[in-house]
Amino acid sequence: MKLAQLLFSQGFGTRRECADLIAAEWVAIEGVVCSEPDREVEPLGLNFSVRGEPWTYHQRAFLVMNKPAGYECSQKPKHHPSVYSLLPAPLRQRGVQAIGRLDEDTTGVLLFTDDGALIHRLTSPKHHVPKVYDVGCKHPVDASQVGRLMQGVLLHEENETVRAAACEATGPGTLRLTLTEGKYHQVKRMIAAAGNRVESLARSDFGGVRVDALAPGAWRWLSDEEETAVTQKRTAASPA
Repeated sequence: MKLAQLLFSQGFGTRRECADLIAAEWVAIEGVVCSEPDREVEPLGLNFSVRGEPWTYHQRAFLVMNKPAGYECSQKPKHHPSVYSLLPAPLRQRGVQAIGRLDEDTTGVLLFTDDGALIHRLTSPKHHVPKVYDVGCKHPVDASQVGRLMQGVLLHEENETVRAAACEATGPGTLRLTLTEGKYHQVKRMIAAAGNRVESLARSDFGGVRVDALAPGAWRWLSDEEETAVTQKRTAASPA
């Protein structure tokens, strides 16, 4: 692959802008400045830098962010800043999209990719990727509420019940809920249908991907193992 094409594929500008960056000696490969836009390079695993910013080639962008509260999962936010403002310009330029959405006040695991087919697969009800939520409730959590969530609750303005793939109380007013669907405000609506109210909500796991070591607002590339897990994972529990 030509170096200018590689930079273009990674989101560093138009083809002309990428060629100009290289010609101006703003690009280095493995620490060595390169000024030839048409230089042939092997992209797989290539480490390079642009204007001193280190980067590694990824054919497909697939990353995770520890979403902080106070951010909207929208390119055109209405009331709060966009989560996309927390990503570097090359990722925004190459068109990464959030896989599903988290509410403004919900925190935790948020995946992004520039693979449209993958977004469709992972948000489709047929894929059944488990997503784990840690929920803080307004009222004490009791066994009957957990039982209702496991057996199925009828959401407001819905005709069919939905149930958790797994649910357990983790404290007097907290619980951990695993879902395999992605209905609008599903966790909050399910907790309300079970007779309680969500006070805090964090997604702690998406198909095996966690953000334990990431500060709020920080992001990282998925490892090969995580990418395999999240794209191939299925849950034995079928959706309600």
